Amino acid sequence: MARTKTAVQVFTLLSILPFIANSTDFNYPAVFNFGDSNSDTGDFAAGLGLLLDPPYGQTYFRNPHRKFPAVFNFGDSNSDTGNLVGAGIECIRPPYGEIHFQIPSGRYCDGRLVIDFLMDAMDLPFLNAYLDSVGVPNFRKGCNFAAAGSTILPATATSVSPFSFGVQVNQFLRFKARVLELLARGKKFVKYVPAEDYFEKGLYMFDIGQNDLAGAFYSKTIDQIFASIPNILVEFETGIKKLYDQGGRNFWIHNTGPLGCLAQNVARFGTDPSKLDELGCVSGHNQAAKLLNLQLHALTKKLQGQYADSNITYVDIYTIKSNLIANYSRYGFEQPIMACCGYGGPPLNYDSRISCGQTKVLNGTSVTAKACSDSTEYVNWDGIHYSEAANQYISSQILTGKFSDPPFSDRMPFLLNIKF
Repeated sequence: MARTKTAVQVFTLLSILPFIANSTDFNYPAVFNFGDSNSDTGDFAAGLGLLLDPPYGQTYFRNPHRKFPAVFNFGDSNSDTGNLVGAGIECIRPPYGEIHFQIPSGRYCDGRLVIDFLMDAMDLPFLNAYLDSVGVPNFRKGCNFAAAGSTILPATATSVSPFSFGVQVNQFLRFKARVLELLARGKKFVKYVPAEDYFEKGLYMFDIGQNDLAGAFYSKTIDQIFASIPNILVEFETGIKKLYDQGGRNFWIHNTGPLGCLAQNVARFGTDPSKLDELGCVSGHNQAAKLLNLQLHALTKKLQGQYADSNITYVDIYTIKSNLIANYSRYGFEQPIMACCGYGGPPLNYDSRISCGQTKVLNGTSVTAKACSDSTEYVNWDGIHYSEAANQYISSQILTGKFSDPPFSDRMPFLLNIKF
């Protein structure tokens, strides 16, 4: 596997370096260097009083004045760290969480999510869910309002989650008001809640919209879904404006991934081979995702012009995930679409009647939806959500800056501390 090969190369290099450093030829008490920019460690800039602005130094050296002090996240199951479970709406069983946390952590994954890797890269702790009520949750470095099943449009009676984007924004407004009340009482609460200026200096992250499309396919035609996208984005823009009016100035917006490549959608809508593309994904779902992303990108451009005092970044998650699915073996995976944890076996290992970790009687027989022996070989965890290994790859691609508009600059400091 690619990751194993890389690990061997790094181990080999680390094994050789101490030997070289301690050899006779390198055993010098001091080094005096003469040269040009290939080895200049600051003389030219210091001598002429120059300042080398970012992105110079972005890979190794870090600027502590460019860090975000907190993160406020809004979304669905792609970044939910415990809200839907905390609300008592669903219960997550083992083997969820088996890779990193060793127990279910409120995440719909075998381990960490993309947001966990990004928080780690920013040198910030994992975000506590807004609805966490036990375990002494700490919101000093931000708060996560994302909830699995959430949509941008207001929830309906049949929605999985009542916490639509508008509700999440309202939860933030209450959170901020409550934080300011506590801070006004004195220093007793300072170590548990964000400082007042964190609401302006913090990063506001968004990964939502997937469920607006995925759910619509069960009751609407593709033309009706296409026609609904402008209304979805009006609702999203309304939420962004509320956060801007509350002082938010740094916005990080993920677009929607290739819905048609999820085993759940292939099982339900891909029984007719003519509905599938060359990767085995449902074409209609991916067309809808692309159209939403096209219009979301245009909205982001509009917001960048409208809020000139803000940093608004659009991230092309669709391209990252599509590339992973199309070239899965190159990145060390063996299964691009089939679920690791599920029931039914190849080609999808997904059955809508039984979720990962459940035991049920199907056709007169008791069966269990079990996990595969090695989830790092699978892009998909449970037919709907990505595995930790896939999330790590996705995060590494986000952090290259190549899939962002605008590309990474000094405004995106978490590029500076990649740990994986």
